[in-house]
Amino acid sequence: MDEVNTTLSRSRGHVMSPDGTRIAYERYGDGPPLVLVSGALCTAEDEQPLGGLLAARHTVVAYDRRGRGRSGDAPAYAVQREIEDLAALVEEFGGQVAVHGTSSGAALALAAAAAGAPMTRLSVFEPPYSADPESRTAEAAHTARLTELLDQGLREAALELFLSEAMPAQALAGLRGSPAWAALLEVAPTLAYDCAVLGDGQVPTVLLAGVRTRVLVIDGGASPLWMREGAVAVAASLPRGRHRTLTGQTHMVAPHVLAPVLADFLAED
Repeated sequence: MDEVNTTLSRSRGHVMSPDGTRIAYERYGDGPPLVLVSGALCTAEDEQPLGGLLAARHTVVAYDRRGRGRSGDAPAYAVQREIEDLAALVEEFGGQVAVHGTSSGAALALAAAAAGAPMTRLSVFEPPYSADPESRTAEAAHTARLTELLDQGLREAALELFLSEAMPAQALAGLRGSPAWAALLEVAPTLAYDCAVLGDGQVPTVLLAGVRTRVLVIDGGASPLWMREGAVAVAASLPRGRHRTLTGQTHMVAPHVLAPVLADFLAED
């Protein structure tokens, strides 16, 4: 049964994934359902700024991926379980929904679409794939080191390793001293899940060829070149893919810039 949070005008509920894992979600707004799939270290709570802007036209469903927030987890991880989690949410909200994924959540959404999860539309923001084959060795080393640290229970070291590639040292030091650090440590073990979703980090052209829904691939004009090139390659690999760049945006895209682009795409005939 859903519990209603009147302060935030949203409802909470959960679905049971086929392996018995409880997947918690938040729902707000009114209209055709739109499921938001978050990236590394994020929870349903982090999707509220974007979801709130889309709630006038859509029933927005933001969920905690397994191992995060109010969702459960299982002893053994497999990407297929996360695909099943998303498919269970799609079924819960009528069998056909629109989906938007961010970063590694974009990669997961694409994998779910390729596996046959029925989506009316799919939009993704900067799935972190590389179009450069020479990056494969560095990606493998990064994944191995991150996994090693997590297996040893060294969450803080793993978190620092991951974030050091995404932000300057000064910003990372500031984050470590903030209240947000403890929350990030809680979900740090799921970084291994994101690594599994991304595989070798290369654009998965064979998988993408199996996506039959219409897909909008978005990147930020101020994001690193490798990420922008990856987004272009992802769009080109999709049978019904389209690419768009948001001028001046980075991987931390501004919700008020992204939301109208998504709304227009979802409203197309």
